[in-house]
Amino acid sequence: MKINTLPQEFIDAQPVLKTLENAGFEAYFVGGAVRDMLLNKPIHDVDIATSAFPEEVKLLFDKTIDTGIQHGTVMVLDHGAGYEITTFRTESTYTDFRRPDKVTFVRSLKEDLKRRDFTINALAMNYSGDMVDLFDGLSDLKNGIVRAVGDAEVRFTEDALRMMRALRFSAQLEFAIDFNTQQALRKLAPNLEKIAVERIRVEFEKLLMGSQASESLQIAIRDQMMAYLPGDIVTWDLSRVILDLESNQANTAQVAWTHLLARSDLNEKKITQFMRIWKMSREDIKVTALIAPLVRHIEAVRKFQLYQVYAYRDILFEVLCLMRVSDETVQQINTIFATLPISKSADLAINGADLIMTGLVKPGPEMGRTLRMMEKAVVLGQLENTPDVLLTYIKGLKSDDKN
Repeated sequence: MKINTLPQEFIDAQPVLKTLENAGFEAYFVGGAVRDMLLNKPIHDVDIATSAFPEEVKLLFDKTIDTGIQHGTVMVLDHGAGYEITTFRTESTYTDFRRPDKVTFVRSLKEDLKRRDFTINALAMNYSGDMVDLFDGLSDLKNGIVRAVGDAEVRFTEDALRMMRALRFSAQLEFAIDFNTQQALRKLAPNLEKIAVERIRVEFEKLLMGSQASESLQIAIRDQMMAYLPGDIVTWDLSRVILDLESNQANTAQVAWTHLLARSDLNEKKITQFMRIWKMSREDIKVTALIAPLVRHIEAVRKFQLYQVYAYRDILFEVLCLMRVSDETVQQINTIFATLPISKSADLAINGADLIMTGLVKPGPEMGRTLRMMEKAVVLGQLENTPDVLLTYIKGLKSDDKN
């Protein structure tokens, strides 16, 4: 198979291949960029594989960075964008189910492609657009199949994360998982416990955002893979999540997690604990812990609760959409947001510095309590947001304290 009209992303990278070929080495475009080109999907990073060893690559280009030279990867910066060039290699045993004990550089493209995870990712393309397909990846792309290269059990024993990647690709590409590959998933799922949480999280997030997320979740449950994911998620009833994802999916990881936790029975404290187990960022934890409990009772939500999530209203609305909350309720929430007198504490007509200048309140815990009381009163429409009204309110509080 030959690609007669290459996308611009590959045309821009052709000088890198030409430099390698002119020096007598083989060089090919490989991996996800080739797959996505054939699927007419957006192309992201263009990766290159070559028979040149890392030191040979570095001699051919002026600007290089050793991004992963122990694994044969050098980034070349000579032609504007950075291109990762990786030497053909073979890998030894994986005693930790994550990383090869030893990497050996080779001159053979076939040996390099044999170590890759799935046939649809084991395609290569030369400078002229000629495809190299040694494992029927083109057929699997055409038929919509995720199939391990060679023996699926061997591939998943080498790197257990590949099992999560199989589910993720199935969800993203709307592909079925090959029978033998699926049997290996079921058999080797316990090895997921040996994988770093951060690596699993990336794949799980992409799965949840895939257009076929509901089917992939059902496979994970059926094949008992959920039992080996962090946070005891196996004990949850995910039926509502699966039902939601049949018709719509999250656009961001924050929305995906917030939706997932909103459909759980965890309270705010346990949501925070769960997300820490998954090694989430503080911002992600904050957003999810605020919104997830709120949307469970969105019809009875209070004005000040909505004010507290105003900065994250886009995430809130996306989660409500996933949960198929009625248009009437969504419109009511929209109206409340639109009529809030302020959207954040900085919008108050006076601040802490103003209070200190008046001598009414001293810095410290009392200052924080006073500002929060004033903020809530303004949001609820109990106070007009003007300096005179707010100062009068504070003086009244001070007077009550003295009495």
